[in-house]
Amino acid sequence: MSEIGSVSLDAIGLSGVITAADVSALREQTFSGDGVITKELAEDIIDLDTQNTVQDSSWQDFYNDVLCEFIIEQSEPRGYITVENADWLMSCLEHDGRVQTNRGIELLVQVLDKSRWSPTSLVKFALAQVKLAVVDGEGPLRDGMELVKGVVSEAEVYLLRRILYAFGGDENMGITRQEAEVLFDINEMTSEAENDPDWSDLFSKAIANYVMCTSGYRVPPREEALKRETWREEHESSSGFISKMVSGGLKSVWNAYSEQSLEESMLARLEREKINIITAEAIDEDEADWLIDRIMRDGETGENEKALLAFIRAESPKIHPSLQPLLTDVA
Repeated sequence: MSEIGSVSLDAIGLSGVITAADVSALREQTFSGDGVITKELAEDIIDLDTQNTVQDSSWQDFYNDVLCEFIIEQSEPRGYITVENADWLMSCLEHDGRVQTNRGIELLVQVLDKSRWSPTSLVKFALAQVKLAVVDGEGPLRDGMELVKGVVSEAEVYLLRRILYAFGGDENMGITRQEAEVLFDINEMTSEAENDPDWSDLFSKAIANYVMCTSGYRVPPREEALKRETWREEHESSSGFISKMVSGGLKSVWNAYSEQSLEESMLARLEREKINIITAEAIDEDEADWLIDRIMRDGETGENEKALLAFIRAESPKIHPSLQPLLTDVA
């Protein structure tokens, strides 16, 4: 490891503990002078976090500040996360596809939140960490949380919502295919589980958002589109569940969607193409076809999916023609 001024990262690493005094000295030395943060230093800070199992509470803020400053403010193009930089960050944080510490998870949320735009690969990676926790009930998310293997807990829904909000920022940005993919994975794996009721609410609103965006609608900011509702009644049957989902969740946000004019649609696409050029990210096509394949992949339509499709059919919005067969078949 390197040194930051008079502070030896090797010495801190060998001690196994990051104290408040260490953090104070590191902050002073890191952000004094020109405040330039090198890639070597950024990697050393990540390594230090992984090696030291005991940290003062002030470490998380310093950790976030250093890494966000490096990858967002001091890397070109400033304010944006390129595919290359996203790949670098993911490779630093993960081992066998899993982020090693809770601080790493929190850093991902902060990077998604503070950047003007980041590749969808980065938000998919963050969401995948929650999926891994759901699958095996283990990993850094387990620390301080009640996790049950194969069940979506309240803590996991909360983190999923934070990640989705962070990636969406303050813009009217629809749920992307990459995000929807992970949400579908979680829903499919836990379709028979006693999940937290907020999971059904979040899943249905997120996929509804994806459907509406795919169909050319102007979508509201994510904090409005995915806002948490208070309905938490136990459901005894599919029909009862669908009724509660519609009246208690989707109905409350549906009026926030409106049709885009042709000009608005063209401007939105141009803006996305500009961002893709800046970040070197490929554009996804055939979104509606992907959604059909995804819903029908296991040959069954679960309660959450039925609730979503039934509501869309009842409201009869103008949706992508390819999705019409799904609405016809839903019970």
